[in-house]
Amino acid sequence: MWNKWAIFFVAILLISSCGTKRKSASISKDTHGTTVTVGNMEINNLDFHSFSGRAKAKIEFANQQHDVTLNFRINRDQTIWISVTALLGIEVARILITPDSVKILNKLQAEYIHKPFNYIHRYTNPGITFATLQDLFMGNVSLALLRTDQLTVADSGDEMQLVGVKDQLSFQYSLNTNRRPKVFRLVPMATDQSMESYYGKYADFGGYDFPQNQHIQLRGENMKINAQLEYNKVVFNEILEFPFSVPARYKVVE
Repeated sequence: MWNKWAIFFVAILLISSCGTKRKSASISKDTHGTTVTVGNMEINNLDFHSFSGRAKAKIEFANQQHDVTLNFRINRDQTIWISVTALLGIEVARILITPDSVKILNKLQAEYIHKPFNYIHRYTNPGITFATLQDLFMGNVSLALLRTDQLTVADSGDEMQLVGVKDQLSFQYSLNTNRRPKVFRLVPMATDQSMESYYGKYADFGGYDFPQNQHIQLRGENMKINAQLEYNKVVFNEILEFPFSVPARYKVVE
């Protein structure tokens, strides 16, 4: 069970008709968003300092389904903190991800793992970065992925498509009329792996256009994971704490 939980949370923390080639993007900001201009087309990303959210989640892997609550805290570009609670509000796991490291507490079995960030690449691809994971959870288009000369943009008015290749990663974004993501697909080239995220039920949270629904699908060799998240609490730009201490009795898992 420990291996299954570790694989899921690390991996998630961890493709036209009028397409034209674009090679540059310009960026401007307003109070709550970053507007990215690709050619003459705009993309709206959230501009924030911190984020906290709570989501009910159904997680399926190894032919089993688990109902849990996920509490997220993000300090932009620095920390992703996730607390996992099961029935009766019992915390079963806690995860702390930084650009340099991955730490996981398995509270059910009193075990602890501490690895460099590239531990995630066991289940994804070396092109996956901390920023990519942060954008995945926030429903933002990855600016790092857009910095490529292999980018095709298509706009039909009610939907915009971004398709490209960067660092051996094939990616696709489908954006809604507000130029926020509906679908994100990331496929490491020459592999059987893929990661997809579907966003829906956007709502205004203090001026931030955030998706209350997120469906993440992860596929790899002998592995298929689905996670459906329904947010019931979203707050931006509060001062947050990221508690993470390892009791002396916990066993370190190599």
